[in-house]
Amino acid sequence: MTIKAVFFDIDGTLLNDRKNVQKTTQRAIQQLKKQGIMVGLATGRGPAFVQPFLENFGLDFAVTYNGQYILSRDKVLYQNQLPKSTIYKIIRYASDKKREISLGTASGLAGSRIIDMGTSPFGQMVSSIVPRSLVKTVEGSFKNLIRRFKPQSFSNLVTIMREPIYQIVLVASVDDTQKIKEKFPHIKVTRSSPYSLDLISIGQSKIKGIERLGEMFGFELSEVMAFGDSDNDLEMLSGVGVGVAMGNAEAVVKSGAHFTTASNNNDGISKALAHYGLIHFDVEKSFKSRDDNFNKVKDFHRLMDGDTIETPRGYSLKEAGYRADFKVEELVEFLYAASQGDKHRFAQVLIDLHAALDKAAKKVQAKEHPESPLVGQVDALTDLLYFTYGSFVLMGVDPQPIFETVHEANMGKIFPDGKAHFDPITHKIQKPDDWQERYAPESAIKKELDKQLQKSLQRLEK
Repeated sequence: MTIKAVFFDIDGTLLNDRKNVQKTTQRAIQQLKKQGIMVGLATGRGPAFVQPFLENFGLDFAVTYNGQYILSRDKVLYQNQLPKSTIYKIIRYASDKKREISLGTASGLAGSRIIDMGTSPFGQMVSSIVPRSLVKTVEGSFKNLIRRFKPQSFSNLVTIMREPIYQIVLVASVDDTQKIKEKFPHIKVTRSSPYSLDLISIGQSKIKGIERLGEMFGFELSEVMAFGDSDNDLEMLSGVGVGVAMGNAEAVVKSGAHFTTASNNNDGISKALAHYGLIHFDVEKSFKSRDDNFNKVKDFHRLMDGDTIETPRGYSLKEAGYRADFKVEELVEFLYAASQGDKHRFAQVLIDLHAALDKAAKKVQAKEHPESPLVGQVDALTDLLYFTYGSFVLMGVDPQPIFETVHEANMGKIFPDGKAHFDPITHKIQKPDDWQERYAPESAIKKELDKQLQKSLQRLEK
């Protein structure tokens, strides 16, 4: 699984219910950026609203107004205006039906004080805590309260529509959705709030905007991870490589996503990114080693096993047997490579290996073992680690970049369902069907070794 770009919805996803970006999310964005992964927004909000996010968090781009307007930190990349005739028809309809409406310009939504209140931090906070059963009651109360002071001005809306309009927001209940779709069949109707509808051009969407950015910046939809929580995120989450629904998302959104993470108040973004191996996430009560390679392997086990061991413990004999089997397989592969494909020599070295095992068994059984099983196991594994480093030293090979390659290949063993699959007999992690093509490390290892060889020759020439 190669991810080249990550996109976040804003309300209910990037922002928690207090309308802040969690510290863990901020750190996650920086980790993604350090790895060269592009990070963007995909939202129903307008460009003026998202610009501070782009600047403050160093984001690469944003799909705004549900795909109608796309920008980077320093320029507009794409825009699609709604036809004036369509805008006028919707304004007339809203006026006749006494529905509040706002027009989305490059500088923001304009027209309705109800919608202004609903999209404000206060309104969003209220929306997040109102039960769905009370949505209609709350919506009606807001309408009646504001109209007592001043009804929405039709002429003001007509004045606003002289500007380029990219999206229209119409106050409407969930039950009104189908009626609006039938009334305006040439307009795409989507929803990011239980109180209002977003009206955009047919053929536009968040995922279409992401696809356009992919054409500009060199990534496929299959190489995108996206996060969201609302109806207008569903098409995006189901259409990218990895679609992640927030824990606070609606049930229909969760059912259409590849993976459901924790809520926007509970580090949902960071936990999902760590689950897929894109970042290291310091889980509460989880220790972090000074050995970064250890931390990466720990991330691998958190991804594959769903949890990690945080208190020192020894293996049972059965568990130790599984771990030893894995190591023996790699030792045999090591010897086979050394035999250069000579079956006779390989057979002989396997006989020698069996003899070495017998000799080692006699040696350890003759020893007294006063230490605890934990001490004995850790001592043996540390010696193995030391011998492995020593083997690299005697080969003249720097293992660090090769470890990175192997780690990435192992992280690619996650299946499309977001989970690891295990062989029921050997307990080894299985590989997805496309793993060999996309992640097999041999060619990358050869490339790195060629690079190290060239550097060594250059050193000798000096």
